[in-house]
Amino acid sequence: MLSNIKSATLLMAVMTFLTTSCISLKKTELLQPNTIPDYSQEFVNEQRDSYKINTGDHLYLKVYSSDVKTAKYFRTDFPELMNNSYIYLNSYKVDEEGFVKYSFIEKVQVKDLTIEEAQIAIQTAVEEYFDDVTVQIKLVNFRISILGEVPSPGSYTIDREQITILQALSMAGGLKDFAQADQVTLVRKSSNGSIVKKIDLTDSKLLESEYLFLLPDDVIYVAPRSSKSYAFEKFPYGLAAGIISIALSIVAITQ
Repeated sequence: MLSNIKSATLLMAVMTFLTTSCISLKKTELLQPNTIPDYSQEFVNEQRDSYKINTGDHLYLKVYSSDVKTAKYFRTDFPELMNNSYIYLNSYKVDEEGFVKYSFIEKVQVKDLTIEEAQIAIQTAVEEYFDDVTVQIKLVNFRISILGEVPSPGSYTIDREQITILQALSMAGGLKDFAQADQVTLVRKSSNGSIVKKIDLTDSKLLESEYLFLLPDDVIYVAPRSSKSYAFEKFPYGLAAGIISIALSIVAITQ
């Protein structure tokens, strides 16, 4: 009888060890209503303003027109592959004074303008010489880096004017099982160097944060949990199976 109790105790200890290696979903679920319990509530983000163009930025400019002669004037002899390399090579750099020079237009001030505002400014300049034109502008150097506990870390080129940190992480495959979702680090360039901000992805208040929307050259680092080395990813399954098998054998023999 005493042997059976010892065997059962051993088996329970093994099972307890295995089950305590799990990570609570409470630590991995994103956008939990920690401070706002109503999931149906609208989250207003006052920081949704678009990125402002800065010196050193590269802008891809393209002029379209339904007029054949006008369209031919802006047409290049190279095929429009529209991949990242082609767009970069055909981009225009914003100089130190905040101006961009395009074709026959001497220069247009674009620093501190949004992409939409810069598009209007350049189109207005082009319309001084041509009618029926449409200007397209794209920020070429909108790149971000994602590191740490994601399936596909690396550098990503953003092909839209705005992107949230959640959308960016989805591009990298989301978070791994042992990602520390409540302690994500965001590194952002500033006029004096860099800003380092801790982001809590598990808090729904993120949707109202000024750091929800990313800027060019942002770096996101997702740290692993300290328990990762003891958890399932590196857990010795073979050893655990052997221990359980031995424990069950002892119980069977002592019965």
